[in-house]
Amino acid sequence: MRNRNLVLTGFMGSGKTSLGIRLSYRLKMPVEDTDKLIERREGRSINDIFAVDGEAYFRRKETELLAELAEKRQNVKIYSVGGGTPVNSDNWKLLKRLGTVVWLRVKPETVYERLKGDTTRPLLQCEDPLSRIRELLESRREAYASCADIVVDVDGLKMEEILQKIEEEISKMKLLVINGPNINFLGIREKSVYGTQDYQYLLDLIQKKAEETGCIIEVFQSNHEGAIIDRIQESYFDGTEGIVINPGAYTHYSYAIRDALASITVPKVEIHISDITAREEFRRTSVTAPVCDKQIYGEGLEGYLMSIDYILNKE
Repeated sequence: MRNRNLVLTGFMGSGKTSLGIRLSYRLKMPVEDTDKLIERREGRSINDIFAVDGEAYFRRKETELLAELAEKRQNVKIYSVGGGTPVNSDNWKLLKRLGTVVWLRVKPETVYERLKGDTTRPLLQCEDPLSRIRELLESRREAYASCADIVVDVDGLKMEEILQKIEEEISKMKLLVINGPNINFLGIREKSVYGTQDYQYLLDLIQKKAEETGCIIEVFQSNHEGAIIDRIQESYFDGTEGIVINPGAYTHYSYAIRDALASITVPKVEIHISDITAREEFRRTSVTAPVCDKQIYGEGLEGYLMSIDYILNKE
């Protein structure tokens, strides 16, 4: 997640604008506010856009701007985006592609205290602003969470504490573990081959490793080839710095997954729980291993931890 754009998301009043300015000085990165960019392009205020053309028009302009910014190759920046930006699911991938997404999570009461009396917020011009804030926050919670790489609870924290938390998080290495078909059936399928521990045990094992190493490790699992390819491609844009992959049965014949892995230049390790060289003949051939830096097999679930260590120690 290092050397990438930083994208600040969160509800109105969470402190995105002021935090963006402070981070800009601290990290020596220019800062842009997407709402301000839209206002300059439209030649009018957000209030006027809402009043004349409605929220749907504004949201379209928001998505168009994100798509444009995500395609640009330029010096890294800090972007502060509008509170409603993540509501549109089309924006989720755009935000991830744009940079490392920080969700400034805030309680309704904090927002109310900060914004009461503020007439520049069109969504809060109502009889009961606090109830409206609660309603909006609850409806947007899942969207914020879906976009976020980093979550910072800002209630009760001083600006310096928030800045420090963000700096600590963005300095962490980001790894991706991909599990292919039937790995989610650990503890159910062929226990004599794959062991008795279930998939949740593996997730807990990897999470503990993340805490011990100070990394951010995302685990993705799918039984579908296309979904695995999509996730590999997304890793090109989202700051992933190393991939551990257990392609399952796709190991032996998915040239499509092989080609996706070949497109990504970060360190990659292919992992297998069982000793594939001592099993059926077809399992002894891997079409994906040649485009990975290393193949580890026959070490049980411990092989995942060995794969992570390999990437962390690779120069």
